Amino acid sequence: MLDTTPLTRAVDHFADRLRAAPQSRLQRGAAAEALALARELARRAQLLEDPSAEPREMPDAGMFAAADQITVAGHDLAVVLRDDRELAEAVALVEEAQKRAGV
Repeated sequence: MLDTTPLTRAVDHFADRLRAAPQSRLQRGAAAEALALARELARRAQLLEDPSAEPREMPDAGMFAAADQITVAGHDLAVVLRDDRELAEAVALVEEAQKRAGV
């Protein structure tokens, strides 16, 4: 079984930083970056679960929900990852998004 701890730790760390961020930082793009990440993580999870189905887009639940959205999407993806390459790609996505978000 694949150890997905690096992904869940990265997602949880980003989510914690978002929750601690001031509203002004969220408004300046951190929340939008987090939503884009959540959507990508969710898309990847859905494609791994059912490659023949069209992935559904995660809705925008508002800037204060962004941390929860990346947490849910990241943990969902962690459950369906198949190998170290997919894991490394997912961790890199989270780390890059967190840098762009500036949190």
